[in-house]
Amino acid sequence: MEFKDYYEIMGVSRDATQDEIKRAYRKLARKYHPDVSKEADADARFKELGEANEVLKDPEKRAAYDQLGANWQQGQDFRPPPDWDAGFEYSGGFSGAESARFSDFFESIFGRGAGPAHGAGGAGAGFQSRGEDHHARILIDLEDAFSGAERAITLQSPMVDEQGHVRTQARTLNVRIPAGIKAGQQIRLSGQGSPGFGGGAAGDLYLEVEFKPHRLYSVEDFDLYLELPLAPWEAALGARVRVPTPAGVVELNIPANTAAGKKMRLKGRGLPGKTAGDLYAVVKIALPPAADEASKALYRQMERDMAFNPRAELEV
Repeated sequence: MEFKDYYEIMGVSRDATQDEIKRAYRKLARKYHPDVSKEADADARFKELGEANEVLKDPEKRAAYDQLGANWQQGQDFRPPPDWDAGFEYSGGFSGAESARFSDFFESIFGRGAGPAHGAGGAGAGFQSRGEDHHARILIDLEDAFSGAERAITLQSPMVDEQGHVRTQARTLNVRIPAGIKAGQQIRLSGQGSPGFGGGAAGDLYLEVEFKPHRLYSVEDFDLYLELPLAPWEAALGARVRVPTPAGVVELNIPANTAAGKKMRLKGRGLPGKTAGDLYAVVKIALPPAADEASKALYRQMERDMAFNPRAELEV
């Protein structure tokens, strides 16, 4: 998808103040409004301006957009990095209906479901209003999902300084990570969102959990996958090998003539939960290197003595 440089679209610098962005939008919106403009591309330009203004006028959306960095150029192919917004705090979001008038690029960044709506209180509530809920995505270690953990996390929250520039400030919270949590689930911190108005309650903070990449395991729902290297003779003759799991080392029986790619299931050794996930050891054949004359001689003997054609099924 094409990257959109909202600053270029608005004709402002990346360090423009919020007032400068407001003035730039008003000027360009008058120029390209379809009802008055004679420009051939007025309708497309007006929609593009509206999208850019939707992001840059809001300090939270602007700070999130700025996190993508200044190195992207207008028209470049764009895919958001998987952890680009981890630890960034924002309020609300967008429903599908709200974001439908914007581009795929916009939705790739802000196309999250909107948080609960909170309006003014009903009759007898005066002018009280509950604060907005905030959202952030955090990365945790896979091991934290097994036993639970207490972690101090630092979130980046946007603010507008006295000069009208958007800045981020850090705040640190102590968070309890419950055992059995999985990627995509949320941890709710009551009262850690925006303050309320007129004595209304503060909003909540929702932390969406993702796992940091692990050197051994990949995760699918509650199941774990481990690449298990076997020596050729272990795969051919069968063996009993030690396999790491997050809960400790176990021994696994390897049947004779085990092929590369075979999945061997260790029931209940995945992520904990009401029904624990499984761990799948996926076999990979590791070839010993022909690093010296003795090992080369062994390979030559195998070539002579074993009638084996690995490409027989290709019929070539």
